[in-house]
This record gives sequence, C-alpha cells and structure tokens, in this order.
Amino acid sequence: MTVDVKFGLTLPNRMVVLGAANMQDIIRMGAYAEETTLFQSLWVGDSILAKRRPESIALLAALAARTCSIRLGVGCMASFPIRNPFVLAAQWATLDMIAGPDRMILAACIGGAGGGGDWEMEQEAFDIPTGHRVRRMIENIEALRALWTLDKASYEGKYVNFSEVISEPKPLTKPHPPIWIAANPRPVNNDTSVIQKATKRVARLSDGWMTTMVTPQTFGERLEAILTARSELDLDTNNFDNSLYYNANINEDKEAAFAESKKFLDDYYSTDWPKEIVDLWVAHGSPEEIIGKIQGFAEAGVKEVTIRLTSYDQKAQLERLINEVIPAFISRT
Repeated sequence: MTVDVKFGLTLPNRMVVLGAANMQDIIRMGAYAEETTLFQSLWVGDSILAKRRPESIALLAALAARTCSIRLGVGCMASFPIRNPFVLAAQWATLDMIAGPDRMILAACIGGAGGGGDWEMEQEAFDIPTGHRVRRMIENIEALRALWTLDKASYEGKYVNFSEVISEPKPLTKPHPPIWIAANPRPVNNDTSVIQKATKRVARLSDGWMTTMVTPQTFGERLEAILTARSELDLDTNNFDNSLYYNANINEDKEAAFAESKKFLDDYYSTDWPKEIVDLWVAHGSPEEIIGKIQGFAEAGVKEVTIRLTSYDQKAQLERLINEVIPAFISRT
C-alpha cells in the first residue's frame, strides 16, 4: 500500500549552458508536464555566477505564460542573499500576476561554498562573503513580505534598510506569495548547533521547507523538529508545506543508472561527487526500486517529491517516470 505523495518536476536549466539542451526543450518539457496532470509543480534551479544557467525569474515568466495551473517554483534561489530586495519584490509580484494567484513558490536558500561552482568569483563580484549570506537571506525574506503587504513599507536591518517605500505592483496572491526556505544543514566538526539554528530559521521565517541529500529517517526527524518549533511559536503547522528535492534515473541496469547519474551530476555541478552522495541523492534502478525509495520518504512525511532526471535523455526518462513510477502513487477508487 502506497502513502499519498505529490510529484513535482525539476527542469534542468543548467543543461542549456552545458550544451545538452536548449531553452525550447526546457519550456516544452514544462508545458508537457502540466498536460499530463500528474505533476503539481515545476521547479527551476538558480545561480547567477557561481553555477551559471538561464536566469530563473526570466525562465519562470516563460513557463507562467505557457502553463495554466501548475505551481511554479525556484528551488532553491541560491542567489537570494545577493539580490536587491526592491528589484526582487517587483519581479516576483509581476511573475505572480502573469501566473495568477497561488501558483508561485520562492524557495530561498543561502547558497555559498559547497556543492561545486565558482563561489569565490561570485562573492568577489557581488562583494558578499559567505559569512554574510545567512543574515542577508533573513533580511531579504522579511523585507519582501513588508514590500508586498504594506502600502508604505519600512525595514531596519544590518544590510537592508528603508523607510516608507512604495513597491508596486502588489502580488495577486494574498497575503503574499509563499516564501520557503531550502535547508539541508550538516554538523560542523560534530557540532549540531548549525542544524538547530537552521531549524529555528525555517520554523520562524518560512511558509514551507525544501530539503535534499537526506535519508527518510533524517527527513522525518527534521520535519518533526520544525513543526515542534512552529507550534512553540504559535504558528500554523497543518498547512506548513514541505518538499524533497530528489533525483531519479530509471534503468533496470542499476550500474548503468548510477554511472549516468554520477556523470550528469558531476557535469552539472563541476565537481566529483562521491558514491555515497550519489546513492543518497538519486533513486536509480528499476521502476520498482524508484517506487520503493519514494515510498520511504512518503512514509517519513514528505508531501511532495520533486524529481530531476539525472539523464542526458530527458524525454525518455520523463516518459518512464510518467508511465512506470507515478501511477503507483495514484489512488484508485
């Protein structure tokens, strides 16, 4: 018996820069995903200089114009701490108007070193060191909400300060488009305080949580900690959203599925991923194996699994996902 879980599709927009796809391929893939009615969301990746790719907001505008009802998100917006909040408020409000209410999801994250990419170049270009990114993310989240909901917004922070600023247009989504936080913290030198701090940030500041590179057990433990923290703050827990950023390569030859996934991820992030990370991050193997992996996360409390296909044949893999994996999670009455 499968547990109910929804599916999202992550469009691999960095493949355009790597020469493995073009923009029309990516947009058509998104439009087709909505036509199947099997996906509740589409996601695009984001980075400006560190992990270069077609810019996320511009791409989401194209997808908003080509789709009608599917949710659209950026996950995660690694450039969030370096973006100007006034410009971002106007851009995202405009996206919300193009897409229509209750479709856009902004999953913010801190970005920064780790996971490949030219972070030193980006940080030098924007003059924002790694140590400043967490505070800038927090202030940008709070500033956006003020700009979207107040006729004349004021905010006082360490990096963001303004008084009686009028930001228009306002989003159609009320009270404002949801802002999630994407977080998958790791202990530093056996110090787990970084996990506790991230948990409190997600609980206090976000409308949803996205994570990745976790086991079902870890997901369940961290979700419980977030919901407990929200309850202690008298914040809603029933409607708090969550999503697992996951990867899949469907191939009965498990070794071939692993090899293609590793090559894809190594190319995508310009790094050499160890086997244990690939195994943690990617469901690879037969359809039954993929279904089993997803089932484990669903039982741990994942509401939505957003899948990126770690293959250079996106079309064939998408058809297998649609026909051989997702139907196992569709309730039949």
